[in-house]
Amino acid sequence: MGLVIDCHGHFTTEPPGFHAFRKAQVAFAEGQSRERPAYAGIADSELIDIIVNNQLRLQRERGSDLTILSPRASGMGHHVPGQDIAIEWARLSNDMIAHICDLFPRNFAGVCQLPQTVDGDVGPAIKELERCIARGFVGCNLNPDPSGGHWSAPPVYDPWWDPLWQAMIRLEVPAMIHVSGSCERCLHTTGAHYIAADTAVFMQLIEGDLFERHPALRLIIPHGGGAAPYHWGRYRGLSVMLGKPPLPEHLMQNLYFDTCVYHQAGIDLLFEIVDAKNILFGSELLGAVRATDSETGHGFDDTKRYIDALSLDEETQHAVFEGNVRRVYPRLDALLRAQGR
Repeated sequence: MGLVIDCHGHFTTEPPGFHAFRKAQVAFAEGQSRERPAYAGIADSELIDIIVNNQLRLQRERGSDLTILSPRASGMGHHVPGQDIAIEWARLSNDMIAHICDLFPRNFAGVCQLPQTVDGDVGPAIKELERCIARGFVGCNLNPDPSGGHWSAPPVYDPWWDPLWQAMIRLEVPAMIHVSGSCERCLHTTGAHYIAADTAVFMQLIEGDLFERHPALRLIIPHGGGAAPYHWGRYRGLSVMLGKPPLPEHLMQNLYFDTCVYHQAGIDLLFEIVDAKNILFGSELLGAVRATDSETGHGFDDTKRYIDALSLDEETQHAVFEGNVRRVYPRLDALLRAQGR
């Protein structure tokens, strides 16, 4: 087997000073403080220690080679008011990812956070995407619901999003569809909001004609596609009722799911329903579920174990662990080739 590339990782072990800055920044944005804070930075020695003892340690223990790393998803905080605050926070968060990738170039590749806001347009997001791609990033995370659970943004097939999709195509990067924190007490961030958003966007894509209009666009829906594989018959039927082409033609030439599904039966179903060419290995390393499964003795998010248990043939195994992600993220492929991999 070649490389094992994890398409879905987040930097969720930020130093305390990083969190303190964000808390002060939000207080300023929401009018609770008159003083705009300044971030003091973090010493390389502290950052190296954090990565070596967390993300890098788990890479080695679980048998992966490289993680596509992005800022903490729940921390993007697109509901926080102020476009200038969103830009500052995205730049700071992305610069942290870029520095990690500089320190560990064979272990991490960057995916950026976009400075989306509830009332803003996609212009600032495009500028930050361009800045990050010039810095060596290979993709972006796209929040279809900056409001944090109110769903005030247009559906992803609406032309409102077109300038961003066009920029992604021009820059040859995909987007992972990923919401941020939930603003609703009845909507748990990782257990409800994330999975509901994944499912909602899958249905939006069925309703619209996004990929017909942008045939070179590539999107990844994380967490195994939300509820989509489990209710595949429902979505096939709705596609028929809406007069849309079959799902393999309508969506699955451009749409991919990751393997952030935290039990064996869920992974079994994902591979039974979805063609392996549309599946990318992902674990959400140090993400939503940091717990040990009492039934197996392993971390719930050690998803490589579930895929290994499928006994896939060599060609399919290579596709899921390496080939598909290099195809979906061409800038990652170019980066790895430049490293001789």
